Parts: sequence; structure tokens; C-alpha cells
Amino acid sequence: MKLSATTAQNSFRYGWLLSRVWPYIKPYWFRILIGFLVAIPLGLLDGVTAFALKPYMDYVVGGKVCEFSLFGHDITITSMQMAIIIPIGVILFAAFQGVLRYLNGYISTWTSQRITNDMKFDLFDRLIHMHPQFFDENSSGIIISRYMGDPATASTGIVDQVKTITTSLFGALGLIAVMLYSSWMLAIIGVVVLCAAFVPIALIRKRIKSASNKNMVIGGNITTNINETYSGNKVMAAYELQGRQDADFRKQTWDSFNVNMSLYKRAGWMSPIMYIIASFGIATVLGVGTWLITSGQMTAGSFASFVTSLLLLYKPVKTLGNTLTSIQTIFVALGRVLELFDLEPEIKDAPIAKTLNGLDKSISFENVNFEYIPEHPVLKNISLLINKGESIAIVGNSGGGKSTLVNLLPRFYDIKSGSIKIDGTDIREFTLSSLRKNISMVFQDNFLYSGTIKENIMMGNYQATDTELEQAIESAHLQDVISELPNGIMTELGERGTTLSGGQRQRVAIARAMLRNAPIVILDEATSALDNESEAIVQKAMDNLMQNRTVFIIAHRLSTIKNADRIAVINEGELVELGTHDQLINIEHGHYKTLYEMQFKHQEEAAVNV
Repeated sequence: MKLSATTAQNSFRYGWLLSRVWPYIKPYWFRILIGFLVAIPLGLLDGVTAFALKPYMDYVVGGKVCEFSLFGHDITITSMQMAIIIPIGVILFAAFQGVLRYLNGYISTWTSQRITNDMKFDLFDRLIHMHPQFFDENSSGIIISRYMGDPATASTGIVDQVKTITTSLFGALGLIAVMLYSSWMLAIIGVVVLCAAFVPIALIRKRIKSASNKNMVIGGNITTNINETYSGNKVMAAYELQGRQDADFRKQTWDSFNVNMSLYKRAGWMSPIMYIIASFGIATVLGVGTWLITSGQMTAGSFASFVTSLLLLYKPVKTLGNTLTSIQTIFVALGRVLELFDLEPEIKDAPIAKTLNGLDKSISFENVNFEYIPEHPVLKNISLLINKGESIAIVGNSGGGKSTLVNLLPRFYDIKSGSIKIDGTDIREFTLSSLRKNISMVFQDNFLYSGTIKENIMMGNYQATDTELEQAIESAHLQDVISELPNGIMTELGERGTTLSGGQRQRVAIARAMLRNAPIVILDEATSALDNESEAIVQKAMDNLMQNRTVFIIAHRLSTIKNADRIAVINEGELVELGTHDQLINIEHGHYKTLYEMQFKHQEEAAVNV
């Protein structure tokens, strides 16, 4: 499945989205609840300053004395005392609000990061169990963006934005309470106007969804470009492709710019509209408030407190508007994340799978057909029997299906029709784990992970003893390489093992395969990229690996092919010839003989001259 083709179809089904993400929220619900409870007084305290203006204007500016009874005692506060008490009270409330803000921020950050981590763990677990064709169809940038970027956007955003909504909502409610206390008539006018300001938000959510999805896809393409620039830096330098990469990066960046500007052209009017609506509300309040003051129904302090509350109310309302706009982007990301959870590997264990315990008799390919793209066959009716302990070389034209054939055995891909059997049992009846434990593979470009040489070799069998490790190193002719390195077997390798030469990387891979000690070995062009000196020593290591095992060899080296028990010739996806070197070379106008004349004969002549 191509991830770039997904569009988060369910991003408007808010209840469904939240029900799907609830299992990740549930373990932390108590902390999230505490965060929300903290957000309530945090928002309500926004109205303290506005509320304090009423007594300040009436008693301090107006010069009145504040008199009231408390628990049967008459209390009198002069205007000078009030001038000191109110500012100190505002400062204390602000300090208390600051503590709550810190607690609220810490709790929301902690919970959002934990939810993000849990999502990433589960998504990565699914990613590493996807079949190779999934990685063939999706670029590294798209995968990184979808599996790492979207979970952070979704889970962090949900907690943060809900926290913001809670704080802003209760901040608005606190200010509305102050407004109602000051004048219920003016409060109704202000609330009606502010509600009208929310109408534009509902009109643009689909546009936000479309732009968000486009931007996320473009972001994945940009990451792919950067990854390819890094990984292919030598090819880029050799063929002077800097201009191509730069042009692609600029186009992708401008595409992102155009998407954002397109969204702004459609949604940017929302803020000005809200300002205009708010200005109508303020104008109406000023007019009605003036009438209330002149008619004696309202004091100047109450009016000042009300106007301040109304102006302060614009901030939480605007925040709510922006948050509700932003939360649609979060739901798009969440929808994309949940699509990943719904992906199922096409290659997986059968409901009742068997465990493969070695090879007793033979491996058979029976009328095997395979295609990467529907209606474009790569292998056609391949039938082949390989007995235990036999080595078979697979040769043929480039792109004819040689590597595809051996990649079917460990089920990197599943066949379209026919069957592949080990000791008479279809390999689809075995667990993937047990099947692959019985196969060792050495590729043309063996991937070494960042870490030490020892760690890379031990990947073949983490339970291997030190003696088995030493034997694998010796059989792979790796001891001389290790002895020359400053930290020996504990030498740290660079990314992809680039600190070693090609021949050295191959020997580490062979040692890894030796340590696996599997009965079936697949050698896929294992020496094709090496010079003659490196090839010779790697060949010795491979000869050790092949001993007493059933071996599939895709090779370009004549001696390796001639020493195989049989040679299978694959041409345009079909098995056209099968036999020993001597048998095939004597077929007049045969495929193998033609291949030999074109590719192998000069190797034999060079060996004779030496």
C-alpha cells in the first residue's frame, strides 16, 4: 500500500477517532484529569484583574470608604488602604496563577510525551513486521513522516489543545461571570456577539483538512529528498546532480508554501471578520453602558470592570477559535496514524502455523508464478527440485528473475500461484520466524547496522558462545581485519558500516551467516561488487559457509558456478535449462552456452594465463 495515497478519510469522525485513541489515553487518564482540574482555576483567575477594577475605580479613584460586616464584625477600609490591598492581591493571584500554569504545563507535557511514545512503540513494531514490498512501494521520507511525525502531531496536539481549550473556556467563563456581575444586560450583548464570531470556524474545516494532508505528504517528500541526498552523496557528486536535488527541494518547498498560502487565502479572513464582529459588540456595549451610567443603573467602576472583562475575553475567545482551527490539523494527523494501525502485513503466519526444524530431504518449487505489478509476471511456471546438501547456481539475463526466485524462499514476497515446499510442506504453513531461522543470506550489498563489529556478527545468533563467535570469525577470514583495528571486534562501525571496505563488510556478513548455522544458504551476488583480491578472500569465506549446507548461488564468478552441483538458467522469468556446467555447455545454441561465451569465457582464459 502506498502511504502517500492515504488521505485520512475519517478525520471528521471525532467520536470514532477519540474511541480509537482512548486505549493510549486510558493509562494516563488520572494525570490528564488532574491537568484539566488545574486548568479550571487557571482559566478562572483571568477574571481577577477585571474584577479588581470595580472596587479600585469605586473606592480608590472615587474616594469612597468600603464598609461591610464579616462574622458579626463591622469592617471599614479606607481608599488608601484599598489602594494598597488591591494591587498586592492582584500580584498574589498572578503568582498563584503562575504556579498553576507551570503545573498544568508539566502535566500536559508529561502525558502527551508518554502517549506519543506509546503510539510510536506500537507503530514501529508494526513497521518492522511489514513485508519488503511495503518498503519497495514507500519512500523513506514518507515512512519517517507517517510513522514518527504524525504520532507526535496527533498525541501531543490532542493533550495540549484540549488543555488550551479548557483553560481558555474557563477563562472565558470567569470573565463572563465578571461581566454578569457588572451588568447582566451588557453581558448578554457581549456573549451574543462573541458566539457569532465562532460561525466562520465551521465554514473552513474541510479546507483545513485538505491543506493539512497535502502539507504532510509534501513534508514526507522533502524528508525523502534529504535522505537521498545523504545516502546518494557520492552518486550526486560524481554525476553532478546537485542541481537536480536542489530543484526538487525548491519545488517541494514552494509546493508547501503554495498550500499554506492557499489555505490562508480561504481562512485568513476569519480573524478580520472576528475583529469586525467584536468591534460591533464593543460599540454596542459602549452605547448601552453610557446610557446605564447616566441613568444611574450602573457605576463607573462596574462599567470599567465590564469593559476590561470584555476586552480580556477576546483573547480566550480568539485562542479558542485558533485552537479549534488547529485541532482539525491534529485530527487529520490522528486519522493518518490510525490508518497505519489498520494496515496489516500481507505476509504473515497462517492461523495454525507449524515450526520448521531443519531440512531433511529437499526444497521444491512447483509451478511458481510471481509478479510485483499485476499482469506483469516476473516468474512463470518455475518448477525446480533441490535436494538436501546440494548447491545450485542460478544464472541468466539481468532482470530475469534470479534474485526474485531466492527472495521467495524466506517469504520476503508471496507467490501468485504454485507452491514452494520444504520436505513436502508448503512454506506458507510454517511460522515466518522458524522459516527464516533456517535460512542464512549474504547479499551483494550487505547492510551493517551502527554499533560494533561484534554486535553485527552476533545478530546471526544472540545465543552463540564465545567459541562459536571465534569460529565464525575464523571461517569468514575476518581475524586479520579485526586484529588491525584499534578496538578489535569492539570497533564501532559508521552508518551502514561505511568505515569498512566492501570486502570487509562482506566478511562480517558471512561471519553473521556462519553464526546463524542455518541448513539453507542463499548467496545473492555476494562478490559482484568486489575487486579481484577482495573477491578471492571473500570466496574462501563463502566456501566455508557453503560446506554441508543446501546452497542457492546467484553469482557472476565462473569457478563458483562450475563448482555448483547444478546450474539453473533463468531467462525472462522462465527456467529454460538445468544441469551441470559440462552438460549445459554442450547444448548447441543453448542459453547457458551463449551466456558463457558473453560473460564467463574471459574469466576462464584469464585463469589459464595466470
